[in-house]
Amino acid sequence: MWVTSSLTSVLTPTAVALGNFDGVHRGHRQVIQPVLNSVASVQPLTTSFFKDDLFTIAEPNESLLLSPSAAIAAETNSELPYPTVVTFNPHPQEFFSGQPRALLTPLNEKVLQLQAMGVRQLVLLPFDRELADLSPQAFVEEILVQRLQAQQISVGVDFRFGRQRAGTAADLQAIAATYGIAVSTVPLCTCADERISSSNIRTALQAGDLQRANRLLGRPYSLMGQVVWGQQLGRTIGFPTANLQLPPEKFLPSHGVYAVQVQSSTLSGLQTPCSAVMNIGHRPTVNGVSRTVEIHLLDWDGDLYEQTLIVSLKYFLRPEQKFASLEALKTQIQADCLSARSLLATAPSV
Repeated sequence: MWVTSSLTSVLTPTAVALGNFDGVHRGHRQVIQPVLNSVASVQPLTTSFFKDDLFTIAEPNESLLLSPSAAIAAETNSELPYPTVVTFNPHPQEFFSGQPRALLTPLNEKVLQLQAMGVRQLVLLPFDRELADLSPQAFVEEILVQRLQAQQISVGVDFRFGRQRAGTAADLQAIAATYGIAVSTVPLCTCADERISSSNIRTALQAGDLQRANRLLGRPYSLMGQVVWGQQLGRTIGFPTANLQLPPEKFLPSHGVYAVQVQSSTLSGLQTPCSAVMNIGHRPTVNGVSRTVEIHLLDWDGDLYEQTLIVSLKYFLRPEQKFASLEALKTQIQADCLSARSLLATAPSV
């Protein structure tokens, strides 16, 4: 997948799904789906790493991008649009408030989720004062028509854009129609009579209601980070843990102990999910100060340092608590491991 924050390097023409898409949840997928019916060229996008000031993205996996029928169509029509997600960096709320915003899917996670769906391009529009001040008409003309050469656009029915969020989805349809561009508006999505939204997912995660959060997401909430050196206290009580370093903007759920599954694309034995127990918190029993994310793998042993792990959260086992002694902590961890093993053995996909 091609990723760019520069409008001068966008692959055109495009079929655009427009929004913030933090979480890439079920509702977001409904907005993105219409553009996946469009097909981009099957020519390789790059043979090296793409780099800019914000991120580094590796060479795309072409097998994820096109179905066989789509590949045949693309070979006969090089002008078919690239299925493209257009979002904003930073998040508009962060720009206007001046406060950092915790994200359900930091960039690297968002890229993985979108690439797995078949999105061919992610455009991160730099959200600055100039962009914020564009009128709805100017946003369509300058960004969507001139720069992105959009042939098709998809948005949620509650999408707002332009100066002071003056433009609505209906306005977008009307303006785009003057350029012959069709706009799909996707209705609000619900699950079990609850609106699917990033805000509701955050609320569920903060409350430790992992089943609700995962139901709204349509997949397990995940953490993606690198294993770094910790204090190695877990080894002293027989439960070695991997200390996971996450992007600073990553939204963390309620402190406590979770049953999780862990994967790594680079380690033998972890390319399929491995059951584990994860603790998020300050480790009050050992007088911890800073918040840590520690993972104890149940059926794998090896060197994890500097490896990137993807952790899928399946069950919330218990809140974080302070124990009277290390022996009491050890006893509880043993019970946590038994609970996690039992739950994960029969865990559904979501």
